[in-house]
Amino acid sequence: MSRLFLFRHGKAAWAQPGMRDFDRELDERGVEEAEAMGKLMRKRKLVPDKVICSTAIRAVETLEALNKSLNLDDVTSYEQNLYATDAPGYLEIAAATGFDGDVMLVGHNPMLEDAALALAKAGDEDALEALQMGFRTAGLVVIRFDGPTSVFTTDTGYLEAYLTPADA
Repeated sequence: MSRLFLFRHGKAAWAQPGMRDFDRELDERGVEEAEAMGKLMRKRKLVPDKVICSTAIRAVETLEALNKSLNLDDVTSYEQNLYATDAPGYLEIAAATGFDGDVMLVGHNPMLEDAALALAKAGDEDALEALQMGFRTAGLVVIRFDGPTSVFTTDTGYLEAYLTPADA
């Protein structure tokens, strides 16, 4: 059994004139949301075994805020393609790990939402309904699979949870 954690970066500040979207930082609320989610993940024992994080500034800052509670530095790698790829690309990145455990991708919408909805057609009904209303900033989706990450394909996952900062 393995699980895929999909974590959307916290709320980001608006881009300043001339600033690339890639370089946008978290605003104060975004940092607070991510820190609260780290505490919630620790409390609920939702600590991934492996993390792949987008190299965009707001994603990296989100992971830094999560790390205050989760200490994921030793299991983290960074992947620039999480910034620019589509939902199938997210699944390819996760599947390529071939890992039998819990893998978390820290990335961006709409790719995360599209990937989550494509993977989890079954699961917690309340969580599925909430996710269909939109993937919030600093939101976490947990999808369970029967095998290793190489089996992350559409319609094969079970949605265990969709958590947002409102749950913290």
